[in-house]
Amino acid sequence: MKPHNFFTSFAAGHSKFLRINIVNFTEDKMKKQTLLITALILTIALSACGSSAPQTPPEPVTATEAVSQLMEEPNATESTVPATEAPVAATTANDSTSANVSFAADIKPIFDVRCIKCHGVERTKEGLDMQTYENIFAGSRNGPVVEPGNADNSLLVQLIVEGEMPNRGDPVTPEELQLIIDWVNQGALNN
Repeated sequence: MKPHNFFTSFAAGHSKFLRINIVNFTEDKMKKQTLLITALILTIALSACGSSAPQTPPEPVTATEAVSQLMEEPNATESTVPATEAPVAATTANDSTSANVSFAADIKPIFDVRCIKCHGVERTKEGLDMQTYENIFAGSRNGPVVEPGNADNSLLVQLIVEGEMPNRGDPVTPEELQLIIDWVNQGALNN
């Protein structure tokens, strides 16, 4: 026969009550742990997202900005140049550098080095094949990627500026990006 004492008789009489409380205690503990883990994950995610400042690439200087910089008053030690000569020279210099952008000589080599591995040779991500001029203008699954005459609305330029492309390898240099922008703004000709 089992020894009978106060504790065994109390436990036998209240076992259902004890089981319910233990289950409730365990469920409450699990709920608290789940809430704590969820709060911790949200805190980490928000701090990671909120701590980085948005990165905006430097914008190229336009002809009008260059003109306004040239028209500022010179110091007393600098020689003065008539204001009418400076804007003409700045505009001509800007037009001559951007007027020489050629798809075959300037743009295609950039695409061959930076883009063609993922968009043509090994695969065609997003359905974009950049091996030829015609294929680029065929677009991707997302539609057209180049809007001739408008680099700001061209998906290709937007993705490069935002740093999303190229996805692998070295990023496009600022000089290469400026060539692509100039090419698109000049009508994205096949020259």
